Amino acid sequence: MNLANGRPYLAIPGPSVMPDRVLAAMHRAAPNIYAGALPDMVQTLWPDLRALAGTAGHVALYIANGHGAWEAANANLFSRGDRALVLATGRFGHGWKESALAMGVRAECLDFGKSAPVDLAQLEAALRADPGHELKAVLVTHVDTASSVKNDIAAIRAVLDVVGHPALLAVDCIASMGCDPFEMDAWGVDVAVAASQKGLMVPPGLGILWFSDQALARSRSADLRTPYWDWTPRATATEFWQHWAGTAPTHHLFGLRESLNMIAEEGRAVVWARHAALARTVWAAFEAWGVGNPDIALNVADPAHRGHAVTAARLGAPHATRLRIWLEQKAGVTLGIGLGMALPSEPAYDGFLRVAHMGHVNAHMTLGVLAAMQAGMVALDIPHGPGALDAAARVVAGAAGA
Repeated sequence: MNLANGRPYLAIPGPSVMPDRVLAAMHRAAPNIYAGALPDMVQTLWPDLRALAGTAGHVALYIANGHGAWEAANANLFSRGDRALVLATGRFGHGWKESALAMGVRAECLDFGKSAPVDLAQLEAALRADPGHELKAVLVTHVDTASSVKNDIAAIRAVLDVVGHPALLAVDCIASMGCDPFEMDAWGVDVAVAASQKGLMVPPGLGILWFSDQALARSRSADLRTPYWDWTPRATATEFWQHWAGTAPTHHLFGLRESLNMIAEEGRAVVWARHAALARTVWAAFEAWGVGNPDIALNVADPAHRGHAVTAARLGAPHATRLRIWLEQKAGVTLGIGLGMALPSEPAYDGFLRVAHMGHVNAHMTLGVLAAMQAGMVALDIPHGPGALDAAARVVAGAAGA
């Protein structure tokens, strides 16, 4: 029997679940793009976006996905031939490096593998090996969407400061913004990159950049800037169209306004705490499933280095792919593929998956995914340890209180 009829649940790390409030806010006729409700509403976005990222700096919005947001950062930070240091802790660290290379930046990579955060000693050595300060920026993911590794951004800034290196610090927050604590100014970040489709609960299509005065000054000499990617007119527009280099992404903006309202109503710290609790719920289930079965394990061993938006794990090939197919076809639940953990042509590829718990997600949604996963393991005779749902329930009970 197929039990997938009903509302499907997309537990992939973006696009995330879109709240009814966001969808309703977007369900309207096309607005006047020159004056009135739309331009007036957009003026309210800037302070709320600054508050979300913990910055008093500049904000620019682009009609783009996360890859477009990378390109916007590259275009404003670099001239062709400039050197950059990329700290990779998963597939998306390499993706940002590839984007920079394709634009003519000499992007050099320190690769820390797929399951561990940045090694600060290696970073310090790389910076000290650049006494001429040719490196213009350090690029790093806060939480890599593929590996779920979380990096200590404040500690990375501290290394730059100890060495006395003037490179700017640019951080990919695409998976983490609105899910994990992020304090741009307090942590000394010069550029933060995000997108609308994850913790911000809006359909894909908005790239968001926050940047410091230092980054703005750097951009004035960046020869990779083009009229579209230049962030200066977007952040300092005197006419509404300049924010977008043309027509505004009208309905996405109404959706973003509503998602920021929801975050403000819940409270930024409470949003972070909710994501942390739901992440621990997923981790508890996997840890129980893995008892007696070393093929089942979380990708990141140390909880301190795991992001709170998505959990990458292994089930052993071919069980992860078998389980994902069963869940989608029989239970109406879609999990994420194990992106970047192995090549699709390799048998090991079928041993990895990801469970997202980002954005508009609550206890029953997360517990429901875990229960459906366990049903699939039973149906497919995938070996697993006992007590996962009880362990997950205990985490929820402890977080929610009496």
